[in-house]
Amino acid sequence: MLRTVITGITGRMGSTLLRLARGAPGLSVVGATARPGSAAVGQDAGLAARLSDPLGLAVVDTLGRAIEAGAQVVIDFTSAEASVEHARLCAARGVPMVIGSTGFTPESRAEVAAVARAIPVVLAPNTSVGVNVVIQVAAELARVLGEGFDVEVLEAHHRMKKDAPSGTALRLAEVLAGALGRTREELVFSRQGDVGARTQKEIGVQALRGGDVVGEHTVFFFGEGERIELTHRATSRDQFAKGALRAANWVAAQRPGLYDMADVLGLKRTG
Repeated sequence: MLRTVITGITGRMGSTLLRLARGAPGLSVVGATARPGSAAVGQDAGLAARLSDPLGLAVVDTLGRAIEAGAQVVIDFTSAEASVEHARLCAARGVPMVIGSTGFTPESRAEVAAVARAIPVVLAPNTSVGVNVVIQVAAELARVLGEGFDVEVLEAHHRMKKDAPSGTALRLAEVLAGALGRTREELVFSRQGDVGARTQKEIGVQALRGGDVVGEHTVFFFGEGERIELTHRATSRDQFAKGALRAANWVAAQRPGLYDMADVLGLKRTG
């Protein structure tokens, strides 16, 4: 049994992970955390995460305490800032990680990459198996269609999402740029005012926020006289949790290094 710690179990993803992990074959939850000062600290993890049954496991307020029960992997969907701190702690204790938080800056991502020299880390803005297949298909489409099509990325999420554009939209845009031989400087985030005609090289990235949208991402390929749309819609957070649990089982057997879901799923590298 893979001894697993889940952080932030009172959050949307934390509670979903806990619900699916408790019935996952070959995996046991040995630790669960909530932020210091949370009313959930000290409660049974199942009840704190609004599950139907208690788990017989108390919520603690630090990752250090949670992994004392011999954790073999940590799954973290908290925030970019918290994930960096958690990654440092896991490196010090030699515990592999799966990080699904978004909103990383280049600097905070570099910190995680530095930590990954000591432990294996899967860092993925979206752990859904389906969306990672879509990312690969988008790259192949871009390569085949080439310069004759204008490329745009549109994403939509619930009103509570703090970062924009989403980590998945950024990943899509970066992969598309790589497939087309372009740089990150050619990504255009939203448009306002007299911006002039669209350049041939730019890749637009737009964000919508509202309601309870779990996550939608569409890549548009605009040609002369035709248009291709490639869309992934998540209607449940279960898909992210299932992918993260798959990543946890995979990363626990890896050597130190920074990985993503393409590595977990054995997909061809898309840049």
